[in-house]
Amino acid sequence: MTSRPYQICTNCVMDTSDSVISFDEKGVCDHCRTFYTKIKPNWHTDERGRAELDKLISKIKKAGEGKDFDCIIGVSGGIDSSYLTWLAKHEMGLRPLVFHVDAGWNSQEAVNNIEKLIEYLDLDLYTHVIDWEEMRDLQLAYFKSGVPQIDTPQDHAFFATMYRFATEHNVKYILTGANFSTECIRNPIEWMYYQSDSIQLRDIHRHFGTRPLHKYPTTSILRHKIYLPYIKGIQVERPLNYMPYIKEEAIRLLTEEIGWQPYPQKHFESRFTRFYEGYWLPTKFGFDTRRVQFSSLIVTGQMMREEALEKLKEPAYDPETIKHDFEYIATKLGITVEELRGYHQAPNKNYRDYKSQQAIYAMGAPLMRLFGLELGGKR
Repeated sequence: MTSRPYQICTNCVMDTSDSVISFDEKGVCDHCRTFYTKIKPNWHTDERGRAELDKLISKIKKAGEGKDFDCIIGVSGGIDSSYLTWLAKHEMGLRPLVFHVDAGWNSQEAVNNIEKLIEYLDLDLYTHVIDWEEMRDLQLAYFKSGVPQIDTPQDHAFFATMYRFATEHNVKYILTGANFSTECIRNPIEWMYYQSDSIQLRDIHRHFGTRPLHKYPTTSILRHKIYLPYIKGIQVERPLNYMPYIKEEAIRLLTEEIGWQPYPQKHFESRFTRFYEGYWLPTKFGFDTRRVQFSSLIVTGQMMREEALEKLKEPAYDPETIKHDFEYIATKLGITVEELRGYHQAPNKNYRDYKSQQAIYAMGAPLMRLFGLELGGKR
């Protein structure tokens, strides 16, 4: 936590737990200003968005002619990817392959939601299972490193596996549930450093890992920002950005139609991510990702600021669940609860303490925004 005087945005609920946050004379933070000046004016969910979506759908269908499927949709079991899959089949007329990466931490609710989705929509599911011993070793290395982003091994594997599959099977379109409607306020870089930085991932593993990573899939920022789109012609698209997307309406639709089960919080479809975002980040580092999630809903008109403030008064989940998850995660990782608590009490580190590709991100992000390839982004 920073020593600067505490301040909270007068418009959203981001505060000085983001150490580089800034406020204008009205107390409005730079996250909100970025949304109102950069994202909102260029984010079209009306007929302009529909026209762009129709063009995209036509391109996807053409690229998929003669193939068993015309695109890949990465599905975690969460609402964004589940709703996108529903729309792709029902409203877009696409033939997606539902792609899931099992890193060993799926909640039973996520498993059930994915099964209900593919059964109802009559779609094919491809599941890639990450080698558990290597995943376990890498995740323990992140705990030992002291950095906040201990969920990186799981996220990195998701991206790398999907990109590799698309390359090997000549799939030109990957659809993702990422969207402005629920994610326009981004996690500060000190909270969640870039999951695609393979240099940092390997450096942390070099310091704290105990076995080689022979099977664990890796990618890099240059690979998925330059090589895949411009050399291999593989495009990652976000269809939810072209249409009105109201989270609660999407949840209601899937719940009523297929018996989809909601989660207490965004990203809680993974038991590890639930522990990481709900307990580890706020109690060890003072980073509450609900501030980011609620702030996105506030600026897009899906939540009142007063409601968000009330919810933030309570922890993300109850002490009994935390106790159970502490025991579950320690056991699954093959360590004692005492050892896991030791990592929690150890000195905090950040991404600057290890090798990284931060210079590339710092140089590339402004260029991406300059050419309209990205709106907003981490600071």
